[in-house]
Order: sequence, then C-alpha cells, then structure tokens
Amino acid sequence: MMLMPRRDFDVFDDFFQDDFFRGKEKTNLMKTDIRETEDSFILDIDLPGYNKEDIKIDVTDGYLTIHAKTENKEEKKEKHKYIRRERFVGEVNRSFYVGDDIKKDEVKASFRNGILNLEIPKKKDEEKEEEKHYIEIGD
Repeated sequence: MMLMPRRDFDVFDDFFQDDFFRGKEKTNLMKTDIRETEDSFILDIDLPGYNKEDIKIDVTDGYLTIHAKTENKEEKKEKHKYIRRERFVGEVNRSFYVGDDIKKDEVKASFRNGILNLEIPKKKDEEKEEEKHYIEIGD
C-alpha cells in the first residue's frame, strides 16, 4: 500500500519542488512580525518545534541576534523507513539592527506556543530635541 495525497500526481512538478532545486534556504523558518507601540518595538518570531532552552538571544554591536537549535532525538535503531521527511532539524539565526543604545537587560523576552515575543524599548534621542541651527546662505 502506498500513501499519497489525493491530487493529480505530476512527477515533473514534484521533482522540481524538491529542496535540492530550491536551494538550502528555508524561507518558512523564523517568520517575523514587527509591531511598533509608543514606547517599544515588538517582534513575534515563529519557532515551532523548539524549546525555550534551545533559543539564545544576544545584543552585540547594535544587533539583536536570535539563535535557535533543534536536534533529531530519535533513536538510531529505527524499525521503519521514512518515505519523506519535512521537519527541520538544525540551527537557524536571525539578526536585526536595534541601535547601539540598546542593552541586553533592556530587551524583554517570552516564549509560548512556538512564538518568541521580544519587546525592545525605543530610545529617546535627546540630541534631536535640541534647537535647530541653520546654515546662513551667502550672496
């Protein structure tokens, strides 16, 4: 018995949809929504299948970097043969420029239901609030 989805079977289309022809990029990993509030930016990052312990967040040189790692925890002595494996196993990284003023302890993070939520405060730029000095135009 062969398990196949109910649709028209097209070997040609299936052949070119394989990861080999699409490259190594995984465009469906770490999809991110960014919202802006009055005082902060909020990032919602999809990380399904990851545990909280597998996620590392760092702020260095103005960049917020999220690193997540998942491993295949199945036993080596498998009694079955996979026909297709689509679940991702490995490491992913994503970086966002947040500015040099943001420090690690200012970023708030939570992880629930496969979604990493980060809140990054906005910094008030005091220099911009100073009086403007215009350049005089000569004759």
